[in-house]
Amino acid sequence: MTTVRRACRRAAPAVVALCLLTGVGGWAVHAARQHSHRAVTGAAAISLEPGPRLVAVSADQATRGRVLSAAAGGPPRIGVLTCTRFYAAGGTGLCLRPDGDLPTYQLAVLDAHLRERRTIPLVGVPNRARVSPSGRWVAWTVFVTGDSYNGGRFSTRVGLLDTRTQRLVPTLEDWKVSVGGRPYRAADVNFWGVTFAADDRRFYATMSTAGHRYLVRGDLAAGSVEALRDNVECPSLSPDGTRVAFKSAVAGDPRRGWRLAVLDLATMRETPLAETRSVDDQAAWLDDRTVAYALPRGREESDVWQVPADGSGRPALLLAGASSPASLRASDPALT
Repeated sequence: MTTVRRACRRAAPAVVALCLLTGVGGWAVHAARQHSHRAVTGAAAISLEPGPRLVAVSADQATRGRVLSAAAGGPPRIGVLTCTRFYAAGGTGLCLRPDGDLPTYQLAVLDAHLRERRTIPLVGVPNRARVSPSGRWVAWTVFVTGDSYNGGRFSTRVGLLDTRTQRLVPTLEDWKVSVGGRPYRAADVNFWGVTFAADDRRFYATMSTAGHRYLVRGDLAAGSVEALRDNVECPSLSPDGTRVAFKSAVAGDPRRGWRLAVLDLATMRETPLAETRSVDDQAAWLDDRTVAYALPRGREESDVWQVPADGSGRPALLLAGASSPASLRASDPALT
């Protein structure tokens, strides 16, 4: 195991390589160098059909931004689709990407074969992307400027789309909000980092207002959100729906970095994870026991790491030269 970890860390940055460690969903050990000369590329290389695979975005210099697929026992597959942020579940993909040569962005909703089902222009810079376990709902977060309350600094905006009915929710800022069980309204309310429950009605997200960053639970049918807990950012709901992985600002101050933790939704008990580095990402569950996340490596590259969700163990490299991980196995309710 030590040899494998060293091999993964030594992998050349030009290689987007599979490095899946034993104990995560039963996947076998593969050193990064084993597949460096056998990466599969082409339009047909990627599928979003459920299976024991990861999809992610390449953060390698040679293939940066291209969507890749990685499975145990074979080489990584690198497609032609390019995204700034990507996520997939239930046979649906969500790609946030530049709008051609323009200095703007768009989102593309994709089917299981990465064919476009709908595109929508984005007003802002892409930051987060999520798809509900069934593939019905997609959500995105963008950075925007121009809100008068914050002096021209960046703020965030969430959009939602029901891919079945084509209902579009361009913002959550006009929804009913409650804090402490009471209706709440403020000009500085911001939302980001949506994660969906399996019932295609409930979701969780971050709401920022008056210096607080709340975990909120949303109701898609009622058009409402309620604050549950303070100092919770970028939640990610576990496949069994009982916990959220999240990042929280150290000592409540984002300038000091973020720590990963898992929150039990029934007891509100918080479990810090073994990753002690600052993680500025929305984690993704590989299964009910393990979460994955991206960490920067250098100025423009990043790697995907994994850590047990119960606070035990230690971080381990999962995918070298990648970001935006999504587990197709964990995304399919029938497989969880």
